[in-house]
Amino acid sequence: MQQCFFCSQNLRNIDYKEVDLLKRFISGQAKIIDPKHTGTCRKHQRYLAQAIKRARIMGLLPFVK
Repeated sequence: MQQCFFCSQNLRNIDYKEVDLLKRFISGQAKIIDPKHTGTCRKHQRYLAQAIKRARIMGLLPFVK
């Protein structure tokens, strides 16, 4: 099993303004990728989803492609 990217990098906060980081966790259709495929833990997947949704509302990420 993969180790969580955020746990291995000791990242505590996931900022919605870090668009390059967030793009790694969304598909080509701008959907949030399942944690089974990305290997993120439950806690960081919640923070990641919240940051992606905030970035979408702020216009930094698309809702749909």
